[in-house]
Amino acid sequence: MAVNDSGRGARMAFGARPAASVPAEETAPPERPLTDGDVVNLAEERQRSGVDEVLGALDEELVGLAPVKARIRQIAALLLVDSARTRFGLTTTRPNLHMCFTGEPGTGKTTVALRMADLLKRLGYLERGHLVAVGREDLVGQYVGHTAPKTKEVLKRAMGGVLFIDEAYYLYRAENERDYGQESIEILLQVMENQRQDLVVILAGYKDRMDTFFQANPGMSSRIAHHIDFPGYTLEELGQIGTLMLGQAGYQLSPAACATFLDYLTRRREQPRFANARSVRNAVERARLRHASRLFDSHATQVSRDDLTRLEPEDFLASRVFQQPAERGSPSA
Repeated sequence: MAVNDSGRGARMAFGARPAASVPAEETAPPERPLTDGDVVNLAEERQRSGVDEVLGALDEELVGLAPVKARIRQIAALLLVDSARTRFGLTTTRPNLHMCFTGEPGTGKTTVALRMADLLKRLGYLERGHLVAVGREDLVGQYVGHTAPKTKEVLKRAMGGVLFIDEAYYLYRAENERDYGQESIEILLQVMENQRQDLVVILAGYKDRMDTFFQANPGMSSRIAHHIDFPGYTLEELGQIGTLMLGQAGYQLSPAACATFLDYLTRRREQPRFANARSVRNAVERARLRHASRLFDSHATQVSRDDLTRLEPEDFLASRVFQQPAERGSPSA
């Protein structure tokens, strides 16, 4: 099965540096291969590629995740060095970069996938560097003959970039003999093997469920080169995430609210369906609502900049999280 994106131009060779667009008559001759007497300034190549912008954005956007960021840096280093090797005419095998991201919800998997797509474009591995995020409903049909067209259409949109399949284990439902997910998996396998120069596939989900999925689909497991686990955040990291989100929104915590916020996070982590950074974001948004309501209901005739930007303990204490046992209550923010 061949999947083509007829709207794309010719794919840039792996390791090549994109050239500026110039009229045909002014096209510069191709760079000569380097010889043993030449050198490559790797620092300049790194700066020219813009890879540090992507790595820096990851550090700014995501708290913690040191093992994940280290693997991304390793991949960037490999591609940059391979690019230098190509210029010397050295043999370079295009690496397999299909990946599996495992971890709890809200640990940054989609954000890292988005940055990975940008990184691979900058380093010449992918042509377009866009991200197409899908789930089972985007790939699997509900009747005979429906799945193949859906899967192929998604693959067509993703060509030249990264296809991110969230909760990928739902593609396989062994308990249902009439399920069409296996057909989608077979199409994905073929494209991942035969067209990996045009596409990177990232599967994501809970680790235990992904392990079961790979046991049932060994062909998929063999095509995944990088298994990257996203650890859950510590209480301190969750507090840093909340502070970062509040700062981006133009808010701050009073000293008393800092302690209350950490107490909130401690309780919320023990409740069902905690989703790490997503739950922190929900808590911040609800605190903003309570803060606005508090000012609104006070009928204050004058408010200062500090009043408009400072959250107090009561903006969190009104949450039902404080009204129920920390170990089991129903989740709320």
